[in-house]
Amino acid sequence: MLEYLKRLFDYDAWANHEALSALRDRGEPLPRALRLLGHVAGAEALWLARLRGKPAGLAVWPELTLTECANDLAHLARDWSDYLGGMAEDGLRQEVSYVNSKGEPWTSTVADVLTHVVIHSAYHRGQVASEMRSAGQTPAYTDFIHCVRQGLLD
Repeated sequence: MLEYLKRLFDYDAWANHEALSALRDRGEPLPRALRLLGHVAGAEALWLARLRGKPAGLAVWPELTLTECANDLAHLARDWSDYLGGMAEDGLRQEVSYVNSKGEPWTSTVADVLTHVVIHSAYHRGQVASEMRSAGQTPAYTDFIHCVRQGLLD
C-alpha cells in the first residue's frame, strides 16, 4: 500500500504542476481558478502538518499569486516525497488526531488521510479545469490514466 500511495503522490505532484502550467500559459490567471489551486496547496500543507504534528504554515484558503502557488506546490511535492520516503508500511495504520476547520476533533489513519489528500486535490483540479473551460480556455489534461499511459509514473 505504501508504494501505491507514493505513486499516487507522484501523480498528484505531476497533476498539480500541469494545472499550474495551464494557468500560467493562459497569461493572467482566472482569479477563481488560482484561488482553487491555492486551496490545493493550502489543504495539502495543512494535512502534512497534521501528520507531522506541527502547525500549518499556510492558510487553507490562501490568497496566492501564481508564482507563490507554484513555489508552494513544488515545495509540497518535495515534502510529501520526503514524508512518504521516511515511512514504513506499518506507519499507514497509525492514527492521527486533529481538529478540523469547524473545530471538531477527529482521528483518522495515516492511510486514510493520504488517500483523502490525493482525492481532494483531484476534485479541486477538476474545478480549475471547469473554470478554464468556462472562460474558453483549454485546461490541463490531468487524468491519472493519462499520466500512466504517457509513462510519467514509475
